[in-house]
Amino acid sequence: MASEKAAQFTKKVLGIDVNERYQQVPQDLGERAKKVISPANIYFEDEPTISEFMKECIPTRAGVTQYIQNLFPFANWITRYGFIWLLGDVIAGITIGLVVVPQAMAYALLAQLTPAHGLYTSFTGAVIYWVFGTSKDIVIGTTAVGSLLVGQVVTSVNKSAPGQFTNEEIAHALSLMAGTVLLFFGLFRLGWIIEFIPYIPISAFVTSASITIMSTQIPTALGIPNINTREAPYKVFINTFKSLPNTQLDAAVGVTSFFLLFAIKYFCSYMESHHPQQKRTWSYINSLRLTFVMLLFILISFLVNRGLPYEDAKFRIVGHIESGFQRAHVPKPSLELLGHIMPQLPAVAIILVIEHIAIAKAMGRQFGYSIIPSQEIVALGSANMFSPFVGGYVCTGSFGASAVLCKAGVRTPLAGVFSALVLILALYALTAVFYYIPRAALAGLILHAVCNLVAPPKKVFAYWQLSVLEWCIWIICVLVAIFETLETSIYVGTGLSIALLLIRLARTKGQFLGRVQAYRVAGNDGEFGALKSSSSSTTLLNEKNSRDVFLPLERVDASNPALDVESPYPGVFIYRFSEGYNYINQAYHLDILLQHIMERTRRMTEEHFEKESDRLWNDPGPKNHEENTDHLPYLRAIVLDFSAVNNLDITCIQGLIDMRNALDRYSAPDAVEWHFANVNNRWSRRALAIAGFGYPTSKNPAALGKWTPIYSIAATLGSKDVDSDAEIRRHGDIEADAQSSQASHSPKDFDTHSHLELHSSAPKSKGLPVTSSCELQQPMAAIYGVDRPFFHIDLLDAVEAAVRDAQNKDDSSSLERSIDTL
Repeated sequence: MASEKAAQFTKKVLGIDVNERYQQVPQDLGERAKKVISPANIYFEDEPTISEFMKECIPTRAGVTQYIQNLFPFANWITRYGFIWLLGDVIAGITIGLVVVPQAMAYALLAQLTPAHGLYTSFTGAVIYWVFGTSKDIVIGTTAVGSLLVGQVVTSVNKSAPGQFTNEEIAHALSLMAGTVLLFFGLFRLGWIIEFIPYIPISAFVTSASITIMSTQIPTALGIPNINTREAPYKVFINTFKSLPNTQLDAAVGVTSFFLLFAIKYFCSYMESHHPQQKRTWSYINSLRLTFVMLLFILISFLVNRGLPYEDAKFRIVGHIESGFQRAHVPKPSLELLGHIMPQLPAVAIILVIEHIAIAKAMGRQFGYSIIPSQEIVALGSANMFSPFVGGYVCTGSFGASAVLCKAGVRTPLAGVFSALVLILALYALTAVFYYIPRAALAGLILHAVCNLVAPPKKVFAYWQLSVLEWCIWIICVLVAIFETLETSIYVGTGLSIALLLIRLARTKGQFLGRVQAYRVAGNDGEFGALKSSSSSTTLLNEKNSRDVFLPLERVDASNPALDVESPYPGVFIYRFSEGYNYINQAYHLDILLQHIMERTRRMTEEHFEKESDRLWNDPGPKNHEENTDHLPYLRAIVLDFSAVNNLDITCIQGLIDMRNALDRYSAPDAVEWHFANVNNRWSRRALAIAGFGYPTSKNPAALGKWTPIYSIAATLGSKDVDSDAEIRRHGDIEADAQSSQASHSPKDFDTHSHLELHSSAPKSKGLPVTSSCELQQPMAAIYGVDRPFFHIDLLDAVEAAVRDAQNKDDSSSLERSIDTL
């Protein structure tokens, strides 16, 4: 409670009565609790405050230190680096370098750049990642999907601003912008935002991107000229089929390289399975198949095209590649160029991050370590920012290269440095050899790589089994990508997924619950037989004291439909929120709750209007069938299960207040009790308490007089007794907090032999045990604040308290009617 002077000031100056909320709180809640649970200690919960919240937001020195340590994870393992780790990293690094070289040059063509740009890009990822990364098994470099996105951005910018910018300038600007965005998200630890992009749109995107890549590479692999591969994939496929008669000699190289790669792959896999003792050798050979095939066709191309000018080559070759890092420079993109790229930047950044994080998490699960997603975004952002400075473009985690790296025996992220040395060797010593690489062979390599990215029918069928609606989203995304663009596909998929989520939040019905008596049955000695409490093979646990479980009354859940589920007590309703409770669905839930209650209860008193015209225009008045509602019970209590609810907003709180007011008028002069189970968030409890929930109101003395408190107590850790009187004086007449949760059994009498018996003087309801005992062999105290007796520890305690009070009210009403009759 605010100080008296501060309260008077705010009331006079601002018109705010800060103590108004305490006027409806009964002033004797603490004294009542003390009488009931003594000698157990009472407890008042302190409400969370704004200052407490602000302190939690301020970083501590330990937190800052931890942040810096996480920012440079290599510092945690570099001091333990030894010869064994070095040997494993050198072998793995050289292996991955040999794999990455042909891949990087092939993927650069997808980005509409020269093969050298792919080498620059892979070099950047290899050099930067080990400083910031948290996975030892991931390779950052060129990827088919990332390169395709760059190529599409290049095409788009050239279409909107023809001739103003070179392909290299566009690719460098895109990488710089993507790196800046990713670095910002990583440094501020905002990686969780990526979780808003669900799995299904990403899976559809990868499949769509693979199909798109195939459409662009098939004409190159077949040597078909004059095919516009920047059109929608379906148009590219149509034009390719129409131009099949124009196939050239390149087809011999492209088709042969494609099938040769698969032949080597399946042969090595066969040898791995049939010769387990040589599995690692065959796996190593399999990982180098790209290099072997590329060297083979370089040799063939050299023998065929040796001495011929570039224009007269028998089939198209890569041609001259600049030696070294001759494209290294400080990028200075113009504002106009940045403006052209900006609309397509979100899709590129999203795909780069999701592809990378998915691979890093998969590798971590496979080898038993965890990654830090935000730190991975820092590493990815740093690599993309640095890439344009050496001539590269956007890079991200490569699944194929990462799979090779882990099989090669990598020990730490430092293996990337050794793969970078291989790339440097290729750039300075092998560019003359790269001159003879057939473009059709590179196309065959790309086709081979992306075939594994297409979702197989088995996986698509699994989507259908898991969720039909998400399967539909997957199909729509793939079709949009084929007939429109990849960017549109990812936006449509994400939008549909979010819409599906919002619809589920807004329109998923809650459940009205009923009670079932449950028993536990256990088999003995591995034998199972008929259920008999005296059987030697089956034991009925807690035969005398069955426990209550709560199942939906509508019987549409997964439980046995033959079970007898009954209402816990006439006039008591249990409602469970299935998908949370917030401003999106509060009206829907409250409408269902109100309609259900009105149909199953009757008014306490008749409505009274001096004139019929005093009735609201939209109130049709009493229904005809209400004449025969005498058999219906009065509304006594509502129990809300908040197990699926964490935070509460103002809209949903106001909805509860409005419904409480309406039901209080409906049940006047009685007051409806609102019991809450599993309210664990302190701020939610505070909000409910401020709104007048959690305790019996002092504005209805009659109802307050009929209320019998019930609490839950438990043993405490310490041996010191808390001064209950001091606790009451400390809180005085506040009795306020939004964090209470009690129930279980009702303490009534105390035996001086340190034996606390919790029982009820009210008649027992069927299956609702209200008696138990617990020895006070050590100090005990209330589990939750006694000033919020309608916030309960679980659903069972909430229902028990509601039923007990309803019984008391019915007994009192029966007694009053009997007296009136006499």
